[in-house]
Amino acid sequence: MRHQSDKPASFAGQLLVAHPNLLDPNFRRSVLFISAHHEQEGAVGVIINRPLDKRVSELVSDDTPKALAEVPVFLGGPVATDQLMFAAFAWKGRDSLSLNQDVVLEAVQELDGPARQSIRAFVGHAGWTAGQLEKELEQHAWLLQKPDRAALAPEKLPKLWFEIMRSLGPWFKMLAAAPDDPSLN
Repeated sequence: MRHQSDKPASFAGQLLVAHPNLLDPNFRRSVLFISAHHEQEGAVGVIINRPLDKRVSELVSDDTPKALAEVPVFLGGPVATDQLMFAAFAWKGRDSLSLNQDVVLEAVQELDGPARQSIRAFVGHAGWTAGQLEKELEQHAWLLQKPDRAALAPEKLPKLWFEIMRSLGPWFKMLAAAPDDPSLN
């Protein structure tokens, strides 16, 4: 993955990677997928590298539809953490990734193979008001990245942030390895 220097008009479909100096516990060492972004309306995304090591059947007390029982659950962000959202990632073409947040539960029953494996459940999400994300990018709190199929394999997601830092070169690799409190070094 390469760092994008040219900021697109919309950040939708991009990965938002926490800078190593970002210490906010909500986003420390996180990688988010920006699902919607409009300059006048703000942005919405989900953290994709914080699996809760749980399946939907472990969190939902009601009868869980069989097709959703084994769907992995991720901590999506600090907003609306009392809600469970189902979403499906879909690659369009070679480098374009989208997130369908309007997964119809009845339709999931009919999916199989890779289509069903693209479904994730998120507890909460992340959101930014108009101009907030742009300001945070100017302050270098975040790095923008293009999504990469190989890097987004489910088994790689927990270590995705570290992989991205290593790919950005020695400076970021060193910052990623540094403890939060340098006096502990």
